[in-house]
Amino acid sequence: MIASDKELIISAQNGDALAFEQLIYRHDKMVLRIAFKFTGDADDAKDIYQEVFIKVYNGLAKFQLRSEFSTWLFRITSNTCITFKRKNNKLNHLSLNDETNLTYFSTYKGQDELSPHNLLANSEFGRQLNEALNNLSPNQKMSFLLKHDEGYKIREIANIMNCKEGTIKKYLFEAVRKLKRQLENIY
Repeated sequence: MIASDKELIISAQNGDALAFEQLIYRHDKMVLRIAFKFTGDADDAKDIYQEVFIKVYNGLAKFQLRSEFSTWLFRITSNTCITFKRKNNKLNHLSLNDETNLTYFSTYKGQDELSPHNLLANSEFGRQLNEALNNLSPNQKMSFLLKHDEGYKIREIANIMNCKEGTIKKYLFEAVRKLKRQLENIY
């Protein structure tokens, strides 16, 4: 029988390293995917991934099962991404000409050369969309990625980012407005 997140958490809190490892394995692809989409750089995504799971390891003893583990993990991931962006204060973006990043993302996602992501990334529109996304504030970008790439509802994003639904709606509204303004000339 496969253990639930709750069972793994309780076991990990009681010192079971294997339970913690299983918990990480269950959720690690999501963390890496979000970190990569946020930074656009495979190395930066790996750094964020590592930092997230160090925070999870250090904080797991205090996790009280009041929320889903995945929600708590998303919150840590989103805060780590935003902090990373602010700390580095550099334009982190997916270089569409950088074969290493594109190959990494394609391999990671299990996509082939003709996938929608690769076709978009290799197009002029893809380059401009990526550039426009990187001009958003970290909170706008994270809200946009969680909503449009990960498919979360506004309520869930608010919970993940630890803010009110109205704040998320504002981030999304501003993100869409900025993206439309930056991309209006390519239609």
